Amino acid sequence: MTLNNIALQTPYLSLDGEFYDLTDPTPLDDPYLISFNPEAAKLIDLDGNSGEDPNFIAMLNGTFIPKGSRTFAMCYAGHQFGNYNHWLGDGRTINLGSVQGWNLQLKGSGETLYSRMADGRAAVRSSIREYLMSESMHHLGIPTTRALGIIGSKTKIVRNKLEQAAVVMRMSTSWVRFGTFEYFYYSGKHDKLEMLAQYVIGESYPHLIDDEDRFFKMFCEVVDRTATLIAQWQAIGFNHGVMNTDNMSIEGLTIDYGPFAMMDDFRYGYVCNHTDRAGRYAYGEQPNVSFWNLTMLSKALTPLIDKERMQKKLDDFGAFVYPNAYVDVMREKLGLVVKLDDDVELITDLVVALHDVYVDHTLFFRTLSRYDGDRSPMYDIVMEPVILDKWLIRYDDRLTYETRTPEQRQESMLKSNPKYVLKNYMIQEAIVMAENGDYSMVDTLMHIATHPYDELPEFERFAGDTPEEYKNLGLSCSS
Repeated sequence: MTLNNIALQTPYLSLDGEFYDLTDPTPLDDPYLISFNPEAAKLIDLDGNSGEDPNFIAMLNGTFIPKGSRTFAMCYAGHQFGNYNHWLGDGRTINLGSVQGWNLQLKGSGETLYSRMADGRAAVRSSIREYLMSESMHHLGIPTTRALGIIGSKTKIVRNKLEQAAVVMRMSTSWVRFGTFEYFYYSGKHDKLEMLAQYVIGESYPHLIDDEDRFFKMFCEVVDRTATLIAQWQAIGFNHGVMNTDNMSIEGLTIDYGPFAMMDDFRYGYVCNHTDRAGRYAYGEQPNVSFWNLTMLSKALTPLIDKERMQKKLDDFGAFVYPNAYVDVMREKLGLVVKLDDDVELITDLVVALHDVYVDHTLFFRTLSRYDGDRSPMYDIVMEPVILDKWLIRYDDRLTYETRTPEQRQESMLKSNPKYVLKNYMIQEAIVMAENGDYSMVDTLMHIATHPYDELPEFERFAGDTPEEYKNLGLSCSS
């Protein structure tokens, strides 16, 4: 299907007018293509060569509007760093509509009703970061939004310095957030809260449409999906950085890539967002914050669902839903098929050991994937081998309970522990080159992102330790 033939629908506009504001994109000056993602294009049956179509740049720039599209920004509220803000919404994002179940958005497309005195623009650097990382997360098997393409321009915007503006086209099966429900709860518009819940069930949980207990069951599935998502974040070493309720997906997706990071040396208390001075959204706090956010969602749903029933589900989240999800994904990373009660202690002690031995998170698990009893390769990557040795003794004993051969275990682990993740120093290299007009590194990192478990000899330099001067750096919300 070509861009001239693509036809969008706008089911969100069937809701009351308070849910959105109809608004047009503001085009950039002299736009040009930075990157096109043919794999994401397949999701909406778009031709793989559509990036060469002049209408592709025009679509991202808002000067070509596909058939059926009515452009709009979505309204929502949210708790930001624990404080409720009643007026958020799509401040720099404009929705085009949906096709094949994917909702298309232009991020950086200009001011909207919800811009709150901001310019509605996005810098090249933040756009590249989101474009690459959303695709990386998908190929790591983590639920996420996607990205179709990115354009740059000659439009100047002011951040910490004068920068060039860009637009990235994001795709998601849902853009509804916890904060969308909060908006209608705290404004006392509970009839519209129910409209929203019905819409979400139709879009994201259609199997519940005719269920008399659909609202409660929807909440339970949100809890379960969120638990699985956060367990995957923790296992891969991903720090989101801004887990406000307006950045939490009602579908359990990773959304809104701002000051994120893949950990370099393992640090449980790592904070990637340098404006988060209290460490609210530290890596190690993400399970607790997700519970808090789910609690805020449950409060917003009290006009529709019995509070005590939701509290019971929340209690289950802390007692076993999240812990079980985390242990399951960690067992997979450790190559454990047989489930033993002592695995929880083994995993907990590993986290403590990782913190103490000074080791790159990704490199540790990839090296462990080839572990055959010879500990010297493991010693070579840590600064405190004596501490690691104590844990490896226990791991050796634990492996005796497994039914698979060492070769089978290693093969499985190599498919669970990536050789490559997109660390911030890598993305920064692509950003610096892009700001100088060279986009080849964006393409290189996209290739790496789509092959995280493969051996790519030509990119071996990205598989080792992060250079010391770039380890576990902090970023701002505009990064």
